[in-house]
Amino acid sequence: MKKLLLAAAACGLLVSSGSAFAGCTQDDMMKKATEMQTLMATYTQKHPDKLAEVSAKVQAIGTKAQNPSNVEEVCKLYDDLIAVMK
Repeated sequence: MKKLLLAAAACGLLVSSGSAFAGCTQDDMMKKATEMQTLMATYTQKHPDKLAEVSAKVQAIGTKAQNPSNVEEVCKLYDDLIAVMK
């Protein structure tokens, strides 16, 4: 019985800590989204010809962000877009 309880506790710990070791959390993703929005306003004023291109990328990110398992991928997309606008 003790072994069963220990195994269950170990599994619970592994499952609950899985996201703690992820490179990008949902909080990180939200911070990147905020930074992207700020940069986008300035970038599109300076480069109005890029508005459609940037908007398409933002829409693609939004679609990916709807799936919680895509956090790492969404963070990478945000990073790429932020780098372009800086």
